[in-house]
Amino acid sequence: MINKEDSSKQVLTLADVPTGEYGVIVRITGHGSFRHRLMEMGFVRGEKVKVIRNAPLRDPIEYEIMGGHVSLRRIEARRVEVVPVTEEIANNYLFHGTITEETERILGKAGKRIRVALVGNPNCGKTSFFNHVTGMREKVGNYSGVTVDAKVGYHPFRDYTIEIADLPGTYSLTEYTPEELYVRQYIMDERPDIVLNIADASNLERNLFLTTQLIDMNVPMVMALNMYDELERNGDTLDIATLSELFGFPIVPTVSSRGTGIDEVMARIVDLYENLEEHTKHVHINYGVDLEKSIDIIKEEMREHLDLSGAYSTRYLAIEMLAGDKVITELVGKFDDDGSVAKVAGEQRAIIEKRYNEDAATIVSGAKYGFVRGALLETYTQGRDKSKQPAYSVDKILTNRWLGFPILVFFLWFMFQMTFTLGAYPQAWLESFFGWLGDVVTRVLPDGILKNLLVDGIIAGVGGVCSFLPNILILFFFISILEDTGYMARAAFIMDKLMHRMGLHGKSFIPYIIGFGCSVPAVMATRTLENRKDRILTIITIPFMSCSARLPLYTLIISAFFVKHQGLVLTSIYLLGIVMSIVTSLIVKKAAFQNERDQFVMELPPYRIPTFRNAMVHMWDKSVQYLKKMGTVILVATVIIWALEYFPQHSPQIDGYTARIEQVEADAGLSEADRDARIAQLELDRSACQIENSYLGRFGKFIAPVFRPLGFDWQMGVSIITGFAAKEIVVASMGVLYHSDAEADEHSSALQRSLRTHTWSSGPDIGKPVFTPWVAYGFMVFILLYFPCVAAVTAIRREAGRKWMLFVIFYTTAVAWLAAFAVRLISFAVV
Repeated sequence: MINKEDSSKQVLTLADVPTGEYGVIVRITGHGSFRHRLMEMGFVRGEKVKVIRNAPLRDPIEYEIMGGHVSLRRIEARRVEVVPVTEEIANNYLFHGTITEETERILGKAGKRIRVALVGNPNCGKTSFFNHVTGMREKVGNYSGVTVDAKVGYHPFRDYTIEIADLPGTYSLTEYTPEELYVRQYIMDERPDIVLNIADASNLERNLFLTTQLIDMNVPMVMALNMYDELERNGDTLDIATLSELFGFPIVPTVSSRGTGIDEVMARIVDLYENLEEHTKHVHINYGVDLEKSIDIIKEEMREHLDLSGAYSTRYLAIEMLAGDKVITELVGKFDDDGSVAKVAGEQRAIIEKRYNEDAATIVSGAKYGFVRGALLETYTQGRDKSKQPAYSVDKILTNRWLGFPILVFFLWFMFQMTFTLGAYPQAWLESFFGWLGDVVTRVLPDGILKNLLVDGIIAGVGGVCSFLPNILILFFFISILEDTGYMARAAFIMDKLMHRMGLHGKSFIPYIIGFGCSVPAVMATRTLENRKDRILTIITIPFMSCSARLPLYTLIISAFFVKHQGLVLTSIYLLGIVMSIVTSLIVKKAAFQNERDQFVMELPPYRIPTFRNAMVHMWDKSVQYLKKMGTVILVATVIIWALEYFPQHSPQIDGYTARIEQVEADAGLSEADRDARIAQLELDRSACQIENSYLGRFGKFIAPVFRPLGFDWQMGVSIITGFAAKEIVVASMGVLYHSDAEADEHSSALQRSLRTHTWSSGPDIGKPVFTPWVAYGFMVFILLYFPCVAAVTAIRREAGRKWMLFVIFYTTAVAWLAAFAVRLISFAVV
């Protein structure tokens, strides 16, 4: 039964309403004659309809509407959205063709919601528009592939709630990339009320190709002509009114970065939804006599398949089948029982290709560009040669044959050096704060489990990781600048030849740079790569890009053991990750993708001045994400690690130290200074013994043989294992495992001092320092290369499959061990 409570908020389709129950129509989806036929039979917004019965085979379904009885097939009934109402409401509800207060009450929010899909090319300002309208903070970048999934936000306007879905940027709606398939499938399956086509006013011809495909799909549309200020600044002129009339839908100039024109766009959306827009008409792009004849023949064959004609625009399907689109052909095949439509489409395609001596897809694309050029010829006047614009002139230096690569390396080095130099001050302040907090808690609370949990667990673990927040924010600030200016795409351009020779695509460099921030969005950004080989190779090598979660460990180790050349040491770690990704891609390409080739096609957007607001929003979002992780995953993991390290509290060895401490306290022959010194040493030895005999210590001793050849002690091994939950936990674990009574000095934190003074408690190196610069560097190398966190592993499985996920886990761990072992061998040779 339908839930009668708050029915005004529940939206179903007619096919979902049970027999004998009522619904009030919200909207009708579908295309062309099908939609008009239903409206002519009384299926209009606000009208009530009752389900009478299902046919014996549950299809079709009989309905009562306006006193008459109508039968619809189930697939057609799914095109009519309704809100369910009780029989009592239905009997007292009268609809006279106008939306009254009673109708609005029944329809509720369902009748006041407009679903809008944002569609546009990469770099057109689509996500910036979305952020400004909805108040959300989605990622904005001046390069392809920032949005890799649909993001939904809401904007109240007039009496409506406008639901806006920000779809991935795409140049076309074909089957070339996952983005193209995703956007097309979203429009066809979700059937938004309005498609808001965002177009870059400074690059009209290329942007309007996507518009022609939306016109073919026969979807209600409004265009936001974004970055219109750049068009005017270039001295160009555009007759928007004439272009709107030629295309058949409203066009509004906008500058989304400043919010200019957005209210007018919302107004046009509402007007179009309410059928108030005067300039809306359905336009058929003329493909020429021969192509139009073939399209009509395919459409005629489709008319015999009524299930298909009610669901989709037959003209669009015919055009795509004529062009040889495999996905659309498979879709039509689900309705085409005898394969007649596919057969006719194949025959017509062969006729066209023979006549023009060219493949049909190229002919159709040429006709679309012909339509666009014809429209622009009537409406657009170019002010000056775009190739001479200042926005591209800087490329003479930044992408110069000799200067481009050194400049790129300099930018990366500068980014990492500033991460240390600028981040050192707030990092020191946070470390001092958490040190002070630990001292306060130590003085206030009595000795016991709660005090130990707070001081040695939460404050030492979570506080230690939290102190590196400034470094991470600075890193993300520089990444945001690279993205917003458009230099990220130039980095891919510079790196393409080198990466191509090593088995990768130049565009893979963009996910790699994103991977310096976080591996999860980097893995998702590989959807911008056109073929499967490029995506797989990039996905399995992204874990070698050192994400920001590893930065706290690097900062800790480098500050403790590499006083000089800190930026250079950190840069070497990042470059090592890039080298290992290249080596891995070469190996995997030879083994699994030897016969596959790739092509390099990528837009180089004009340089744009990054906005301070966007950079700050980017930093703020990352800080919120980081702090949320502090309060959830890392807090829980830290408490678990502390508990495993704290228990058990009693063993023969531990009790022996306790007895000796009591003896010293009772020894009256000792001076107070000697007694305090001996007690302090015995307590330190007892603490070390307790850690070694704890559950965590026993586990560490169990896995210690695996890490001993690398020069790592069991505490380092445990820290490595805990990093699977999140890489920040490595530092949190070390904060718990290496806690010491050593006080911080003016140049380092207590944890850094503890690492420098920590010695081997057993084995041939007993009494010697565990950490040396070589061991510290090898530890960073291992953390860089070994398996990614659980969130990244999940993303890899979703994007590449289980097989490649398992490959990444085992392969990266083996590579990390071998690389750290190599560092160990080099240290023996050098020292």
